[in-house]
Amino acid sequence: MKKFQEVKQHLAAHQYHWLITGVAGFIGSNLLEALLRLNQKVTGLDNFSTGHQHNLDQVREAVGADKWQNFAFMEGDIRKLEDCAIACKEVDYVLHHAALGSVSRSIEDPILTNANNVTGFLNILVASRDALVKRFVYAASSSTYGDHAALPKVESVIGNPLSPYAATKYVNELYANVFARCYGIETIGLRYFNIFGPRQDPNGAYAAVIPQWIAALINNQPLYINGDGETSRDFCFIENVIQANLLAATADKDAANQVYNVALNDRTSLNQLHEMMRLLLLEKFPHLHEHRPQYVGFRAGDIRNSQADITKARTLLGFEPTHRIGEGLKQAMAWYVRHLAPTI
Repeated sequence: MKKFQEVKQHLAAHQYHWLITGVAGFIGSNLLEALLRLNQKVTGLDNFSTGHQHNLDQVREAVGADKWQNFAFMEGDIRKLEDCAIACKEVDYVLHHAALGSVSRSIEDPILTNANNVTGFLNILVASRDALVKRFVYAASSSTYGDHAALPKVESVIGNPLSPYAATKYVNELYANVFARCYGIETIGLRYFNIFGPRQDPNGAYAAVIPQWIAALINNQPLYINGDGETSRDFCFIENVIQANLLAATADKDAANQVYNVALNDRTSLNQLHEMMRLLLLEKFPHLHEHRPQYVGFRAGDIRNSQADITKARTLLGFEPTHRIGEGLKQAMAWYVRHLAPTI
């Protein structure tokens, strides 16, 4: 935590120019808010394929008009190299979070997933190289561990990808490493493990489990658990992700051109998750006394258990998670109650 405080103090005293791709999305908009609060200059790129204008509107309301003036939005597509080149102009740090997520969506449409996650990644990487950015930080994924069963997951040992999405995220790591070797650009990949928090979209066929379940609980709708509910994940609150990104962007050169797990080194089963969320909402929503999940089949491409070893991130980046799952759920729940049940 000491290292993160030092980074925040430095940024508060020195203004840099950041590019956030996918800025209108869940993670991108939270990164935007954090950087604007630190008086940083930010360019944001998004095509609104999965991001939303209301996320940007909420950031504007949160930071105030003065800090909002440090933000420039560009509607564009990472699949177009010319858009990437314009967005990277005079940028110091790139936080690349534009991608098409979801294992199940990638199985249904691998071509679209590849276009966004591989071609788009390569475009923004080329544009960052040409713009001589100081550091290129990108959203990697725990899906890269594939069928490697050992826990906790260590960065140096991966298995075979289990979905087109996982394959694209592994290709990102390969490209980042090659560009570091061939062109000298400094890159850091952050392997995210089931990130959650405010502004994560609860709607749509590919919504993440936590916001989807919160919406179902609040609205007294059926809640479906894939498998027997004993599948486990290393759920990580968005504040920990913000910390990891700022640490990665400003870390010493020795930490560059590597990948890092971003999580808690913890495991929570889907059954445990459901009960934690139900209890947190119970006081405001008495119907949850009787709420029970419905179990359906296991989902194709999913791994059974996931847990991260974060020793490397602690050692080389100074990463110290501030929010365990219970603390993160309380904060996320308050936001979702305000936005999904405005009359409560």
